[in-house]
Amino acid sequence: MLRAYLFLLLFMPLTFVLAFSAMMFTFVDPGGGMYHRHARLWARLGLWLAGVRVEVTGVEKVPADAPVIFMSNHQGNFDILALLLVAPRKFAWIAKEELFRIPVFGHSMARAGYIPLDRSDGRRALKSMDAAAAKIRNGASVVIFPEGTRSLDGALLPFKRGGFLVAARAGVPIVPVSIDGSRQINPPPRIELHPGTIRVRFGEPIVTAGGGRGKDEQLMAQVRSAIAAGLEKN
Repeated sequence: MLRAYLFLLLFMPLTFVLAFSAMMFTFVDPGGGMYHRHARLWARLGLWLAGVRVEVTGVEKVPADAPVIFMSNHQGNFDILALLLVAPRKFAWIAKEELFRIPVFGHSMARAGYIPLDRSDGRRALKSMDAAAAKIRNGASVVIFPEGTRSLDGALLPFKRGGFLVAARAGVPIVPVSIDGSRQINPPPRIELHPGTIRVRFGEPIVTAGGGRGKDEQLMAQVRSAIAAGLEKN
């Protein structure tokens, strides 16, 4: 537990400083390139402070010439750092709208072009999904955790439909991502930290273009199966 508190003592100020710096750079670099470099530096330093190594496979499967939607399982807090470090291209996060209200952090996310998903009621949710799909079609690759929250025991939780509705509207490939090991490093919901290795596996892209009613249900089943298969290989 002492290791975890020492990590937080260093990591929280680091997060604040880099989030503020990244936000400032968006005024001169609206494309988000410098913001993403800040995010990767944040991830690299955070993993180093925690004593965490990341092993990655399947990077060559990620399309290089078109936007994609990365969909990953969510075992722990370090999933975010691991993805930022090893994903082979710049991306934005699709996150719940409440996170964008956090001072500095939320403003920084908004300035970087990260995409809020409003789930407060049906009509607003659909509008935010359409807005997200439009940004993706225009070239923004994004990351979605379809479980919506961390799994306490490492097993895949039921997937939420919102991300798949966005994917069906956007019509760009989904790249399934299987992350293993982060739960052992920081077991939720406890304040513990154990050095170790996180394994990240990118799967074969799943086509979303075409199809009609019920496409989101089909995508959900395909992505769940692909992530589960990647976890077995890890």
